[in-house]
Formats: sequence, C-alpha cells, structure tokens
Amino acid sequence: MTHTRLLLIGTVATLLAAGPTAARADDGPSVPPGTEASAFAPVELDPNDPDLKLPDGATLAEPKVLDIKSVVEDQSGDERREDTNTSVTFALQAEVLFGKDSAKISAQARARISVIANEIKTQNATRIRVFGFTDNLGSSAHGDVLSRKRANAVHGILEQELSDANITYEVRGYGEDYPIADNSTEEGRKKNRRVEISFPRGQN
Repeated sequence: MTHTRLLLIGTVATLLAAGPTAARADDGPSVPPGTEASAFAPVELDPNDPDLKLPDGATLAEPKVLDIKSVVEDQSGDERREDTNTSVTFALQAEVLFGKDSAKISAQARARISVIANEIKTQNATRIRVFGFTDNLGSSAHGDVLSRKRANAVHGILEQELSDANITYEVRGYGEDYPIADNSTEEGRKKNRRVEISFPRGQN
C-alpha cells in the first residue's frame, strides 16, 4: 500500500515539475468557417404541404425590376455620375465651377456643363433639376444664398446650351443640407460644395 502511494506521489511530482505544455496554434481549419459538415440531416420539405401553396384565388404580384445604382467618380473626385434605371445625376464640385465664395462660372466649367447638356439631349430629357449645396462653414443663411446663386448660374448655361422651350427646370439652393461626406474634414467639405444636375433617363 505504501509503495503504491509513493509511486503516485512521484508521478504527480514529475508532472508538476514539467510545468504546463506550451500552447500551439492549429494549422488552420481544413475548410472555410461555416462550411463544416453538419451532424444533422437537412430538414425535409413536403412539396404537397398546403402551407407552401397559394390560397385559392390568390395570384403572384407582377414582377418588379429593382432600381440599380451605378456610381462613377473621377480620380480627382471633382465629378461624380450616378446612373439608375430611371435617372442620371451629375455632381460637380464647386471648385471646378466657381472661384472661392463666388457664383461666376469659369470658361472651363462652361465646357463641362456643355458636355452634360449633350447627355441631356441624348436622354431626350425635358425635366431637369439643378440643385446647389455648400459645406457647413460660415452661416447657414450665407450657404443658402450662395448655393442658390450657383444653381442659378449652372441653370443659365444649360438654358443657353439646350435652347428648348419644352424643357422645365427646378432650381434650388440647399446650402449645407444634405451633405454627402463628412464636414469635419476638408476632403469631405470639398465633396459637399457641389452642384447637382439630374434628369430622367430616356426610354429608348
């Protein structure tokens, strides 16, 4: 009995002296997480279950095409184009169009607006929205006035380029409302200082 106890004590002492074994990372799962084999069989569905069928007299809704948005921004970030199934929107940064705190359009900006006017003709659009926006620097009232003046200036160029009495315009200045980027950084404020031109996509 004494010999057995001594043997057990010696074994425990040896294990304690060896200390804990070092942890070792696994080589990694053999399959991606979440794709491991399940121990449970999949639930069987009864195709004749009445709960899986439409009630008598019921019909499926008409198929619906979801509105898909495509956004393309040039490398400088000065211009962004958004296309959906129903509309086209161009967003031009204010620095591309105007001087600082100004609503006077540069010659280079006129050429860019002319390209947008050609796109409007291609889409046969007769309703055009021209909205101006600013960042949140300065007073809100000043931003409202400046954004409206800038929208009016772009609207004037579009009218000259398109020269079509059948086109109606909606021109507004929203000031610092509806930012598209973070106003706490200059990069974000630059994106928010913009004029947007939007119109319906043609049905051709």
